[in-house]
Amino acid sequence: MHRAITALVQDLAGDWIAILVCGHRQHVRHRPPFADRSWVESREGRELHLGQDLECPLCARFEWPADFEPYKRTPEFSAATIPAGLLKDHSTKKGVWAKIVVLEGGLRYTVDALNATFILDRTTTGTVQPEVLHHIAPLGAVRFYVEFYRTKV
Repeated sequence: MHRAITALVQDLAGDWIAILVCGHRQHVRHRPPFADRSWVESREGRELHLGQDLECPLCARFEWPADFEPYKRTPEFSAATIPAGLLKDHSTKKGVWAKIVVLEGGLRYTVDALNATFILDRTTTGTVQPEVLHHIAPLGAVRFYVEFYRTKV
């Protein structure tokens, strides 16, 4: 999954790390012939790459970024009270991850952009990535809530 570079910082060894819009961090070293990223070696090159997309393998694996904390939670929903917007494609805001927590029953959680469908229940939560379209469908009677996360400020 491609994610935009929001900032570039150096680690303790002086290597450059791209901070992505999803919250993940990724080294962007210039190591020819394996990686041609000569643009990281100049300030102008780094500035030109802000906003450019970079492949994020952690998003592709639905892995949470470090240093995110919960800040908001929905009320509990049942099959009868699920807001219509959750049943059709929707997304979270920029930089906001979410966790779908099922208390009883089950939900089908679909992320078409990643060709992924999950069955959520009390033992399996759903990971919602920032700005990625997804939808849910109840599998009979269900009770669940959604908890939202953002980077620690």
